[in-house]
Amino acid sequence: MTPPGPADGFRYADLIPATDFLSVLDDAQYRPVPDGWWVAVTDVVDSTGAIAAGRYRAVNYVGAAVIAALRNALGRRDLPFVFGGDGASVLVAPGEAEAARTALAATVTWARDAMGLSLRAALVPVSAIRAAGHAVEVARYAPSPDVAYAMFMGGGLAFAERALKQGLHAIAAAPEGAQPDLGGLTCRFEPARARNGLILSILVVAAEGADRDAARAAIADVVRLAAEAPGKGHPLPPGAPPLRWPPAGFAHEVRAHGPLRGSLALRRLQVLGRTLLAHLIFRFGLRLGGFSAPRYLDELVANADFRKYDDGLRMTIDCGPDLAARIEARLQAAEAAGLVRFGLHRQAAALTTCITPVAALRDHVHFVDGEDGGYARAAQALKAKIPVTIPVAIPAEDPARQTGRDPVRGRAAGESGGESARAAV
Repeated sequence: MTPPGPADGFRYADLIPATDFLSVLDDAQYRPVPDGWWVAVTDVVDSTGAIAAGRYRAVNYVGAAVIAALRNALGRRDLPFVFGGDGASVLVAPGEAEAARTALAATVTWARDAMGLSLRAALVPVSAIRAAGHAVEVARYAPSPDVAYAMFMGGGLAFAERALKQGLHAIAAAPEGAQPDLGGLTCRFEPARARNGLILSILVVAAEGADRDAARAAIADVVRLAAEAPGKGHPLPPGAPPLRWPPAGFAHEVRAHGPLRGSLALRRLQVLGRTLLAHLIFRFGLRLGGFSAPRYLDELVANADFRKYDDGLRMTIDCGPDLAARIEARLQAAEAAGLVRFGLHRQAAALTTCITPVAALRDHVHFVDGEDGGYARAAQALKAKIPVTIPVAIPAEDPARQTGRDPVRGRAAGESGGESARAAV
């Protein structure tokens, strides 16, 4: 598929990626997204409860499935997306909204029927975000020469997430049995145990009304502190996390690949065979055609998405208890000064969820989160500090006004309204 543009003067692939992560705090790196674009935003309902029940790997898998489904539906091009642990945000170009809507609806149904998780999804017009006084500005950050991830500023993603939580621009589930194309989505690596003491999940957002430069300086301090950890805090070990067979994510892969109806036993045998072959290739470091197992594992670590900026800082780092305490102390001081709000969560290992459409290519992406809930638990800690929900303004013509929704709160009586870390500020 030909990448969208330049009819609206904007092409994401044309943005020059930053290679220094600190530079993603610089406004000059960002470009405004035109009004004709859309923000697809999703989250797992009650992810905290699912994680408490030990389903953190399933929550991560569903969050990454949204990105896989949209990438496959839109021609596997370079999409601007952010993985948030229990959900994702993806920019959708003009002319692709219906294809994205279909993929999202199928993913909502699949998450419910195959994974036993309730996934909310919305497709929010950038024009509506801008009309509400927010911006969607995007940059690219390249952790390696082979991949680049989208970074976002302007408050637009936070607005879209609040709209999602309040039922606006919602995507209804597709009919029962709908199956998104989740090709390339896997969860085969074991948790990467902390090598320096602990895995620290970090969420930091600027406090409402805070001095912009001072808040950015405090966030930059946290990035610099994290870089003092061995390996600059990278949570994956050299050579990639361990593998075993059958993989820990075997059941999820069975549910992701193949129709929900039909022979479950046959699908299990197919996935068992496919994962066994992959396990042997990696175990013996084989090279097949254009694919090299040792090279792939090195690329996995280099390509890992363990730090990002999407209206706030998210990082999953491997560090010692002393450094974690220093990071927390710096954040506490910035919070006391009214500059930021933050949430942290400490755990023993990191999880990796992968999207590898073509194994021989180098552009495979790998999402890292904490084993014990990571970003979702850090968001829970952050939300506890922000008691006031900021309502999303509902346009007069919004269908929600015709379905009994409260025009101020944006939800029907009795409907829960919890906020995520990004949406709460």
